[in-house]
Amino acid sequence: MNKGQMKWWQLSLLGIGCTIGTGFFLGSSIAIQSGGNAVLIAFLLAAIGTYIVYDALAKLSVNDPDKGSFRSYAKKAFGRWAGFSNGWIYCLSEVLIMGSQLIALGIFTQFWFPELPLWMLAAIYGGLGLLVLLAGMQGFEKIENGFGIVKLAAILIFIFVSIILLIRGLNGNSSGTMPYLMDGQHFFTQGITGIWQALLYAVYAFGGIEVMGLVVIDLKDPRTAPKAGKVMLILLTVIYLISIALVLALVPWTMVNPDESPFITALELYQLPLIIDLFTGILIVAGFSTMVAALYAVITLVTSLAEDKDAPAILAKQGKFKVPVPAFLFTAAVLFFSIIIALLLPEKIFEYITTAAGLMLIYNWLFILAAFTKLENTSSWEKGKVLLGALLIVITVAGTTMQQTSRLGFYVSLLFLAIIGTVAKVNDKRNRSTI
Repeated sequence: MNKGQMKWWQLSLLGIGCTIGTGFFLGSSIAIQSGGNAVLIAFLLAAIGTYIVYDALAKLSVNDPDKGSFRSYAKKAFGRWAGFSNGWIYCLSEVLIMGSQLIALGIFTQFWFPELPLWMLAAIYGGLGLLVLLAGMQGFEKIENGFGIVKLAAILIFIFVSIILLIRGLNGNSSGTMPYLMDGQHFFTQGITGIWQALLYAVYAFGGIEVMGLVVIDLKDPRTAPKAGKVMLILLTVIYLISIALVLALVPWTMVNPDESPFITALELYQLPLIIDLFTGILIVAGFSTMVAALYAVITLVTSLAEDKDAPAILAKQGKFKVPVPAFLFTAAVLFFSIIIALLLPEKIFEYITTAAGLMLIYNWLFILAAFTKLENTSSWEKGKVLLGALLIVITVAGTTMQQTSRLGFYVSLLFLAIIGTVAKVNDKRNRSTI
């Protein structure tokens, strides 16, 4: 698709492709383990917070289209240090998360090809993701739109199959296993604390809206950006809540394995091997899709940083290809470096780092809300929305202090912030002295 020709519904579909990933298909099992049946409340709160952040980003993009998106708005709102910090925090977090995604893709694929080494599978998926980037915006959009349709179809298939299983169970025709309908008396078995802990993983399931902000500039009518996000998030919220509710209706939440997709856990009980194979494939598609979206975001932001002299200027150098070759090579290098880190570091340490990386993405959401308040003439209603969104983000981050892994990840994220913030300040001071 040519630049400036994207329609609003295509942005919605692109957003679905970038958002539905392993954070939902796999990470929701951790949310269920934390919150029990009341995990549905966590997902609803996460949806509200996500909408507020996207709405702010979309309005900023409409009034000031900029390919640097949230990084550029942070710079315009708070100065060069903010743009530098925002851009590099996002890039670092995405690179670290990509390493874990590629390892996860390798593990999923070993379900079918157990003889293939993990490093080879991760490298293959990384290489394929980079090939998609070489196709430029048109190729990226088509791939993500296609993946979005596949992932939506998978969730709808799960909903359809689950409803049939429930009906069979209610009629007494199930294959020896009665469905476990949610018990209203035990909805809050994990209490408010459980919902609080589940909130972080529910928010992860909506991660990816930042990429939509980066492609708003390609809309035929940028004013339709808020509409695109609203439609996408309403659709995602509805199917997320329905599908998770059906998981909880098919199996007790205590049977959900945090290391396995809750959808596979629910279906395994009913002995449906073909459907389980299908969902294994969908997990691969979901992980690859969000990894490609992260690659696109990284190369776009690295180019924007280089153009602003917040990264080596050569990274923004354009050539005959549809992407800047130096930025592409830099992204490829850090991608494969992230795979090496993921393979070499002890599992627990890498888990702390990826948790920190996920938190750093959420910190960027706070930056978006702050920049929106600073740059736009907001009404009292909009200020109230921003305050609610910021409160939900702060509550989500605070909930990480309740578990050892997420607590240590929180401390690591603060360390990353301190390092990048210090470099940003030094860089800002140096640039001022040369003026």
